[in-house]
Amino acid sequence: MRIEIVGARSIPDSREKPTIETTLRSGELEAKASVPSGKSTGAHEAKELRDEDGSVSTALSNVTGEIAEAISTREFASTKELDAFLIELDGTPDKSRLGANAILSVSISATRLFALQAGVPLWRYLADTYGTTPSAPRLFVNVMNGGAHAGFRLPIQEHIFMVGEATLTESFATAERGFAELGEMLKSETDDLQMGDEGGYSPAFADFDKPFELLTKLVEKHQNTAIAIDSAANELRNDHGGYTLIGKDYTSEELRKLYVDLVGKFPFHAVEDPFAETDSKSFTELTADIGKQVLVIGDDITVTNPKRIENAIEEKSMNAVLIKPNQIGSVSEAAEAVKKTHSAGWATVCSHRSGETDDTFIADFAYGMGAHGIKAGGLGQKVRREKYERLCSIEKEVTI
Repeated sequence: MRIEIVGARSIPDSREKPTIETTLRSGELEAKASVPSGKSTGAHEAKELRDEDGSVSTALSNVTGEIAEAISTREFASTKELDAFLIELDGTPDKSRLGANAILSVSISATRLFALQAGVPLWRYLADTYGTTPSAPRLFVNVMNGGAHAGFRLPIQEHIFMVGEATLTESFATAERGFAELGEMLKSETDDLQMGDEGGYSPAFADFDKPFELLTKLVEKHQNTAIAIDSAANELRNDHGGYTLIGKDYTSEELRKLYVDLVGKFPFHAVEDPFAETDSKSFTELTADIGKQVLVIGDDITVTNPKRIENAIEEKSMNAVLIKPNQIGSVSEAAEAVKKTHSAGWATVCSHRSGETDDTFIADFAYGMGAHGIKAGGLGQKVRREKYERLCSIEKEVTI
């Protein structure tokens, strides 16, 4: 397929931060994609290219200039071929020359074009191209935002209502009911209630257990649900090599015991980034402690990088991996990360970012890859809801 870059422009993400939207064309077919950005990021993520003023002007110029010129004279048979070409064109290990955001916007747009050319839904093209088995993911709904996403009003960055009903439509309905019910509970608990970056409620509780007590009430009310958290522990690291939560310092060992106690006390399904990315030993110890009961998910420590995931597998430092395409910068490498994780018998959870757009690619990717779950934020923002709604649409496509 011959691909032409029609254009690229800067659009605001959900945090009003500039990001890239790229439009591609092949004959009569046209597709576009916009890419998200994260606030709490891992040190080893592929490099998002931003100018000193925070704009994406250079990245846009790379899309409409060097990348457009390079791909315009070639034929590509698949996303795999295109991604391999773009990675070679960039020539750096972290995509810092052309920008991971620039490359990913082209990669996702092209994937949509290839799906249109094949006459199949996007999720089906992804599954066929990368040899995965599509399945419905569980919904990991970030109902209470804390950490860097909400001015540390709560120390834990994400308090998640996990829903795994028989169908995605039922799961989304349960998530909506739970989100509304939690809102009413929070209103009765506090007058200081805000909304966080990811469309979840953001209360301020001095009692560390309070959010889990409220979530437990939801879980007890709704079958096929559980609690999950993303500690984003890079953000909790203190100057003494330990961690600080609500003004109290913890060693790695003390924090590990805190998680063990939480999982024993409340109906947990998963714990993500319980320690900083440099604290892999603690990951391994916690996985040995609770890995048979819950998922221990790596994010900042693995950053959707197949090589880092391979290291984690060797160290047995987790039993699940978060997958964020913009951490690695191409669809094909994100798919490789999924397959590497699944080959170890581990679960994957595909995820949005805190700075999101209305692009729903992550929903098709999660379904097509056969991911265990999807994180797309809370239900208080349109750009978050759209991902869950796309999953419900996919379910209808499957049954047609």
